[in-house]
Amino acid sequence: MKKSSASHPKLILNSYTDKNVEGEAFIMDHIFSYIIHGKHEVWIGNEKYSFTEGDFRFFQRNQLAKYVKKTKDGGFKSVAVHIDQSTLKEMSHHYRFISDKNDISSEPLLIKSDHKLQGFVESLMPYLQEQEPDERIVLLKTQELILLLLQNNPKIKNILFDFSEPGKIDLEAFMNNHYRYNISIDRFAFLTGRSLSGFKRDFEKLFNISPGKWLVHKRLEDAKFRIEDKKEKSSDIYLDLGFEDLSHFSYAYKKAFGYAPNHKFKNR
Repeated sequence: MKKSSASHPKLILNSYTDKNVEGEAFIMDHIFSYIIHGKHEVWIGNEKYSFTEGDFRFFQRNQLAKYVKKTKDGGFKSVAVHIDQSTLKEMSHHYRFISDKNDISSEPLLIKSDHKLQGFVESLMPYLQEQEPDERIVLLKTQELILLLLQNNPKIKNILFDFSEPGKIDLEAFMNNHYRYNISIDRFAFLTGRSLSGFKRDFEKLFNISPGKWLVHKRLEDAKFRIEDKKEKSSDIYLDLGFEDLSHFSYAYKKAFGYAPNHKFKNR
């Protein structure tokens, strides 16, 4: 699981030329991203979003995502700016920017291209060639981006300057949509708007089982369906289902069902 720091803004150049890059991430900061080359598939919850060369995207903070960066036909290359809460709070104080309502859904936003954003991305390239860009310049470029995004889509103000943490949400729906993510129980608690003790209490009241046991059971039931019904290989699905390594997955599968995950393939 990749984690990002919310302590300061960051400029990142992603460039891959070998095989596809797959993974999952907890999106801690708001992220603005532009695809220079290649294709990008992102799953948030059970929803899939596909992006391609020339797309400007905006991902909201405090979300879980799975992704595939496709490198076929010339590799994958993108620019990303992580917009931290400290910078936003300073701008909120200075410019009196306040979120008055949240009328935009949590899905990634496809930002309409304009010449100002195009020029902004081009202006980043000299700094992205440096191993450690000057923090003062990174801060100024992030502030510039925020103002450009507000000009491009004024409604984004209600997302950028909403400093509240996740509120208490439907626990059953969230867990059924996110059980495949390999994150800690603490993180699940935070994202559902609960303290750790409150999460465990609400979870066991709802499911009559501890969160840890439920997650393993749910993932293994999904694995059983994909292996026996969809004929997928365990080596292709264990990471997607939140297991850290194949040996742990195989051990848990055999313990749950009495036979190894490749049992059906050997006896066909």
